[in-house]
Amino acid sequence: MTPRFKSGYVALIGKPNTGKSTLMNALIGEKISITAHRPQTTRHQILGIKTTDGYQCIFVDTPGIHDNNKKLIHRYMNRAATSILSDVDLICVLLEVKYFNKDDEKILNRVKDFDKVVIVLNKIDQISKQDCLPIMRRIAEYASGREIVPVSALEKENLDCLETIIISRLPEGVPQFPDDQITDQSMRFIAAEIIREKLFRLLKQELPYSITVSVDHYKEEADLVRISATIWVERKSQKGIVIGKNGSLLKKIGTQARKDIQRLVENKVYLQLWVKIREDWADDEQSLAAFGYSDANQSH
Repeated sequence: MTPRFKSGYVALIGKPNTGKSTLMNALIGEKISITAHRPQTTRHQILGIKTTDGYQCIFVDTPGIHDNNKKLIHRYMNRAATSILSDVDLICVLLEVKYFNKDDEKILNRVKDFDKVVIVLNKIDQISKQDCLPIMRRIAEYASGREIVPVSALEKENLDCLETIIISRLPEGVPQFPDDQITDQSMRFIAAEIIREKLFRLLKQELPYSITVSVDHYKEEADLVRISATIWVERKSQKGIVIGKNGSLLKKIGTQARKDIQRLVENKVYLQLWVKIREDWADDEQSLAAFGYSDANQSH
């Protein structure tokens, strides 16, 4: 008997900074979701699609679940992270091995009524095997009966084991996407996300949380992709920080983003960046909708 084709959706959830985007990129083998050593880098649901001869696995990368609901954007991100739980075929809860705490317990509590849960204990490269075991025991007590898979998404450690477990839980079915498609997002969206990633990586403190990026113009020509994008900030003082002395920081952001985009589109890229102010955009419904943060834009 030939094994039947499997197809299904797998949500990656967890508190901020547990490595959800890094894990999805590693499992797919392409950089779809942006990553940075900052919590709340991911703001939307982003699909990453892996298709083989035997299965199509559609990963849903989600924003980190957190208690900060002060601004509209925080509430949007929490909804983006939790609205899909009953729609997917499997929920992978990511926990960070060194920092298992009350926030993780709350998330485990949130999924306690779902059968389709696997616990992924990430960043095991940062801790000795000896220190890892008591943490696994503690999690096992809290989430009794759940399968716990220790991995390092960054070092690609034990990902084969995780993938085997995920595939075993997928239902039989037909592919939902063409076999050469790796995400549901447009290159326009991914270009904006790559620019935002560079802002997260190059700017200090809290500033990236007051920033979003919109792509105003994206045109593919035979031997060149022309992109014009706007970096939006909430305050005049922030504009100066993003531009940097004599435009040095903005140039650095543009150079790094262009290299990443070129790698993805496999073509030369001309990237033009502007910095503009829209006061308190992160707490304004119209601004959020204009920048693509609306429930209608959720992927799944």
